[in-house]
Amino acid sequence: MLNYLKIPLWAILLSFIDASVEAQVHSSQQFTHKAEIPDSTADLHHFFQRGHFHGHARSYWMGTDNKKGLSDAYAWGVGAGIGYQTPRIARHVELGLSGFFMFNVLSSDLSRPDPKTGLPNRYEVGLFNLKDPKDHEDLDRLEELYLRYHFGKRSKVTLGRQIPHSPFINPQDGRMRPTLTEGLALEWRELPNTVVQAEYLFRISPRSTVEWYGVGESMGLYPVGIDSKGNPSQYSGHTETKGVFQLGVSQKMGHLHVHIWDNYVGNVFNTAYAKAELTSPIRNGYQWHVGLQAGQQQALGNGGNPVPEKAYFPLNVNSLFFSGRISYKAPQGSIALNATRITAHGRYLMPREWGREPFYTFLPRERNEGMGDVTAGSINVFYTPSSHWKWELSSGIYSLPKQNNFRLNKYGMPSYRQLNLGMSYHFTGLLKGLDAQLLVVRKDRLRKADILYDRAVFNKVDMNHYNLIINYHY
Repeated sequence: MLNYLKIPLWAILLSFIDASVEAQVHSSQQFTHKAEIPDSTADLHHFFQRGHFHGHARSYWMGTDNKKGLSDAYAWGVGAGIGYQTPRIARHVELGLSGFFMFNVLSSDLSRPDPKTGLPNRYEVGLFNLKDPKDHEDLDRLEELYLRYHFGKRSKVTLGRQIPHSPFINPQDGRMRPTLTEGLALEWRELPNTVVQAEYLFRISPRSTVEWYGVGESMGLYPVGIDSKGNPSQYSGHTETKGVFQLGVSQKMGHLHVHIWDNYVGNVFNTAYAKAELTSPIRNGYQWHVGLQAGQQQALGNGGNPVPEKAYFPLNVNSLFFSGRISYKAPQGSIALNATRITAHGRYLMPREWGREPFYTFLPRERNEGMGDVTAGSINVFYTPSSHWKWELSSGIYSLPKQNNFRLNKYGMPSYRQLNLGMSYHFTGLLKGLDAQLLVVRKDRLRKADILYDRAVFNKVDMNHYNLIINYHY
């Protein structure tokens, strides 16, 4: 039975602010004979009244149908959250606060390993708190808590807990709640068609968790795979870094859009990344699009720990990756052809706790992080018959190193092919703010000879995966 007395402090605070605003609105209507409320922050009531409330309710059902003889799983989570943003103080400063609480309404035993392989649940446990799979109700998180200063024409600097927006650290919102970061973030927009982002991040709250962690602590909350010698990786809890420094520049020059980004994880590794996208002029609703990405990684300091077996990034190892796309957009849909190559120099490494990879070939529910010598191709078809409906059919083929190639295959993942069918519907009228999403995923082994053991199959290939999501934003 759910214990509704466990209401988090942030929810009580937001409810108090909301009640204060409602009371003031009622009072103003009563004593001013429905006169317009003054645009003033001369008192606390008027100040709160001019702020902005936003809320989100979410229902998420997920299920996985594995190969016969291996465990299946399901889970249904529901949750709700509320946020508040103050009006600008002295036209420059604003404060933001938000939080979310959720419940595991119904699920299989997410703490029980598969009897045949001994492996834990992979997908459904991520809806809640993977650090405590048996926790069904004490699942709340203070998500945003920031001080923001606006300056110049459109620039701002934000200090505190916030939603990340970068190629490698991003919300990856494929569970009940997204990844969040804490730090100092600058967004500079004083030149036309130019955006400069500079960030220093010192704490992260990954999706599928409810706590906040130092940057080094956050690396290894998810399964850690194996090291280059085939032994279980030992970097979890042993990665030493003072934080993440990020610098990005985005420049739009006519129909060409260029992004340059650097992700610097002190004492661990550095990732340099560039993306260029060219679009044609729109003619009768039709448009071509071409994109190219390239990146390089290398170790910094001791790779995270002076003991090589406990380091996150191996010394004297580089990683190179390239990804490309060509797409064609029509009035009611689009089609895209994508390709990605990760060279055999080394594994592409990025903590899965921080976000999803930016490759064009990425499809929800699987990644190529932790891999080297990868050749991937995919196709995406989107159909939008109306403003309410959106359909997606995506398929990809991913050729990976053999599972016993420990140097280039961190998670023992076999080569695979994947098919995603997605649908979303946005309601209007009385139900405006409500949307429903369905995602069905099928993954199969690419070559039967690649499968060496059941551990390489469970929750990886020869499986169906289902997601039904209902959101209400207000």
